[in-house]
Amino acid sequence: MTEAHHLRHYLTKKSLIGAVALGLGLYHLVLVSGVVAVSTMEMRLTHLMLAFSLLFLDRPLTKSRAGTPADRWISVVLIVAMVGASVWLLSRWKAIAFSGGLTEPGDFYAGAIIVIVVFEAARRGVGAILAAITLIFFVYPFVSPYLPGLLNSRGYSFERIVVFLTTDTQGVYGIPIGVAATYIIIFTIFGSLLSTFGAGDFFFELSRRLTYGTRAAGAKTAVLFSTLIGMISGSAAGNVAVTGTLTIPMMKREGYAPHQAGAIEAVVSTGGQMMPPVMGAAAFLMAEIVGVPYVEIMGVGLLPALLFFGSIFFIVHLQAVKIDIKPTAEDSKDTRSTWQVILDGSRFIATFALLLGLMLTGYSPFKASFWAIVFLVVSELVWTRDFNLAFIRRLAEGIAGGARNVAPISAACAAAGIISGTLAISGLGPKIAILIDLASGGTLWLALLLTMVAAIILGMGLPTTAAYLILATVVAPALVKLGMPMLTAHFFVFYYGCISTITPPVALAAYVAAGIAGSDINKVGWTAASYGLTSYLLPFAFCFGPGLLLQGTAMENGLAVVTACAGTFAIATAITGCFTRPLSWPHRIVAGIAGAMLLFQGLVTAMIGTGLLIVLFALERFRTQTSQHI
Repeated sequence: MTEAHHLRHYLTKKSLIGAVALGLGLYHLVLVSGVVAVSTMEMRLTHLMLAFSLLFLDRPLTKSRAGTPADRWISVVLIVAMVGASVWLLSRWKAIAFSGGLTEPGDFYAGAIIVIVVFEAARRGVGAILAAITLIFFVYPFVSPYLPGLLNSRGYSFERIVVFLTTDTQGVYGIPIGVAATYIIIFTIFGSLLSTFGAGDFFFELSRRLTYGTRAAGAKTAVLFSTLIGMISGSAAGNVAVTGTLTIPMMKREGYAPHQAGAIEAVVSTGGQMMPPVMGAAAFLMAEIVGVPYVEIMGVGLLPALLFFGSIFFIVHLQAVKIDIKPTAEDSKDTRSTWQVILDGSRFIATFALLLGLMLTGYSPFKASFWAIVFLVVSELVWTRDFNLAFIRRLAEGIAGGARNVAPISAACAAAGIISGTLAISGLGPKIAILIDLASGGTLWLALLLTMVAAIILGMGLPTTAAYLILATVVAPALVKLGMPMLTAHFFVFYYGCISTITPPVALAAYVAAGIAGSDINKVGWTAASYGLTSYLLPFAFCFGPGLLLQGTAMENGLAVVTACAGTFAIATAITGCFTRPLSWPHRIVAGIAGAMLLFQGLVTAMIGTGLLIVLFALERFRTQTSQHI
């Protein structure tokens, strides 16, 4: 009887989560379609109300208290409080806006409830670290009159702060939650539907066919597969969980050690957040914060993403040469020809082509993704010719899955709204920029180094989206003040927020890969960090070389492409210690220096790097010929 009761409760909760998620997804799809039009504030209020309701249903109070009466009752209270406060503000926001910001006691009470709920949503959805960081910024206006020096300010009352954060578009309902309610949710639904309809299986089989019969085919399949799957999912740990179960065993069978297989998968999965056209959620936020079209973000991110994946591709090949992995051809149960595989996946290729085409012709990203979703659903229906209850269920699961994925992102965006709102009202933002300027002595190199450390540390405890939002609000303005272009500054912090997932001691993507590979997490983490060495140098390189972001002249861009590719190969040679045969340490050091010189844009550095690389290759050729004669 007790087991039956628990089963009924589980099924009821699962159905409720599915219903709320489906409702959230359909609400935004209807809005994007243009069938229903609501104001910006109404959309953001409704989005956060539904997203938080979904989050509290989906995430327990703590893991140890999951399913307990306390967990259920606290979650219900939070949902009721959030819905009640949101409905109040929905009924009041026009009056507040038209009166020039005049509020009444009920607005303060509703706002206080929302602020409290945001803290708990951030803790459940993202983690205690984000909640703690948000709390520190929230408390600042109350303690600032008692702080010394630059941090001292006039201070504000609790009511003033709460009302500002919840009734103004510079707080909880600011740009971050606006992006979550437009760009991000539509793209997460798009990615979820692609996965539901089998795009992941197609990408894996296509990657396997393209690397069939080559040296280290399994590892190269992992690189290509993660490059493609990264266009669906922007989560590094999620990419590892999806692709690693297929690729890590393949690499181990080929001869890679478990820690090497796990490290390769962790690195390539991290690149999914950087790979256009569908980059991580932080990229959409960057477009809105910087004020440039998302298409421009895609263009800027293209070459660094290709260099990232090219670097790991070189590494897996050279590592295979070093440990003498022979070309193999794994048997497959799939008897289709490669052309048949491509034909069967043509609807997915066409969907991405439509998405890119619409964005390049001027459609907004969320409008382009909406029509890509429509095309995907119609093409899936035409391909399967099976419109029935099962198809409708798959469609509903895909939409609900995308909505569930956006709930924790919305929590991070709401918390970031509190941080940015506090910075705005208290004047702390400019003061932090001054502190960074003073700490770096006005030297851009040192400011970048400090920013890199901050980005990696934040990224260890936070998802990329949350880490980027904090850095974009707090640190990026300081880099801009030192003379860096705004887009470059934001891309710098975004990039390091991404690669923090492979940076020990807390390397989330490496930890997931280590579990699948059955290897030590620290060994996988440090190996992944070494394999990703190019990605640690790239942000510094593109800060001083606009060609790497394809923002220079045609000659600068062309030179950057050639030298960066050569530099990436040289660094891969230094990391693996192999060219056509194992290298000595002096030769590895020369290769590393040559690679760094080629990576950093400039005619002099390119000439030095090219000269060193030519000398190295000549020495290796001489060594090979000498050993053959002996």
